[in-house]
Amino acid sequence: MAPDMGMADTAVETERGLVYGPSGKRLDVHRPAGASGTSGAAPTVLLWHGIGPDERDVLEPLARTTAALGLLVLVPDWHSDAADGGRAHLLESLAFARREAGGLGGDGESFVLAGWSAGAGAALGVALRPESVEGRRPSAVVGLAGRYDLPARTTGTAPLADLAAGRDPGVPVHLVHGSRDAVVDAHRSRDLAEALRAAAGRVVTLQEPDTDHAGVIMTAYDPAADRCVPTTAEHAVRAGRLVAAVLAEAGGGEA
Repeated sequence: MAPDMGMADTAVETERGLVYGPSGKRLDVHRPAGASGTSGAAPTVLLWHGIGPDERDVLEPLARTTAALGLLVLVPDWHSDAADGGRAHLLESLAFARREAGGLGGDGESFVLAGWSAGAGAALGVALRPESVEGRRPSAVVGLAGRYDLPARTTGTAPLADLAAGRDPGVPVHLVHGSRDAVVDAHRSRDLAEALRAAAGRVVTLQEPDTDHAGVIMTAYDPAADRCVPTTAEHAVRAGRLVAAVLAEAGGGEA
């Protein structure tokens, strides 16, 4: 389990390894302790990791910090190396969130779709092309350290190209990007924010905390493990708290 890195006082419980669809991929559920389908629907977040295969554990520090603010957070594995680039896994997890969030203590009808790195473009793609998911948009999109000029894993088209073609995400978009990100430069999110305001006239926020690509999700890259791992570095803890607050605000919870 990831360490408690300055979370709110609310206790958090985690349920790991639920199979979410025909692919057999699994997700973890993070929620306030005692939350259930009978205790009222908590604001819900479906949070997608980046291109590293099956890295739901990488997002656990951020997910637990967010759950401590009163949200239900679902974090699925997906595999970017699949023949379809991970599209089926991502959409299966989306269908699971809509179908099962209510029974897990959350809201499956109105939820935030969020993603980190490649997951960010995938999340925005769903809002821009709702026909790919039976015409149903999330209530908001939160993109963390994403690139939006590349084809979204969910739709096969680049979000910036969709905006240029006149498509509208139809929901608020909130962006967070580390100012010291050397993997995906922060100008990628600035470009998207400018395009959203110019093309769609949509509500969009952009915050650039003083952290890097891994720090924005409360982690640090470990070269030996070739993956991101939890960290207590101050810049990452601050950034993670900021992102959790953005997710809570987007979901209508407590920031």
